[in-house]
Amino acid sequence: MNTHGPRRVFGPRPPLPGRPARGPNPLRRRTDRIQTWCTVLFVLILAVGLPAASISAGYAAHASQLRVVAAETSARHQITARLAEAPPGPDHTDVREPRQARVRWVADDGERHTGTATVSGDASGGEVRVWVNREGALAQAPSSPATARTMGWFTGCVTAAAVAAVALTGRSLVRRALDRRRYARWEAEWKVVEPAWSGRNRH
Repeated sequence: MNTHGPRRVFGPRPPLPGRPARGPNPLRRRTDRIQTWCTVLFVLILAVGLPAASISAGYAAHASQLRVVAAETSARHQITARLAEAPPGPDHTDVREPRQARVRWVADDGERHTGTATVSGDASGGEVRVWVNREGALAQAPSSPATARTMGWFTGCVTAAAVAAVALTGRSLVRRALDRRRYARWEAEWKVVEPAWSGRNRH
């Protein structure tokens, strides 16, 4: 039994729990440090770059689509037209299903027009509401603000997925390149160490 207390261990003191070891690590190569910095960069891209890029792209797409909605709304308006012919008979039981029919209307300048528009099967009194442009020709209904919101969300999600894919691909390529460099260096060092370690150089 040792009566003189615990034996003193010479050498550097071990690090305290929860604290990283200080000083250079002889087992830590340059490729390891590069991989650590690439991992930090990857985390920053996912934590900061991905939200910033997706939000910016989503807001830009939303604003652009809102300008389209405003332009279409200012260039088109609704008027009342009359059916030039009865809509085709319904193929199903729901007579309210929209169908194509010939309609006629009078433009703001008094000129009479005729065209084909989408009307409901139960158009009452032969009158329907159609959209026309500034020249009085038939036009599609303008886009709604809901379309702009959908475009913004869709663009933001696609941008987030693209940023994540690029970051993951870049990280994978860097790791493969570093691994190839590690294996090449280990093989070169092993060719130097193995003869002495295995004793093949002993006589």
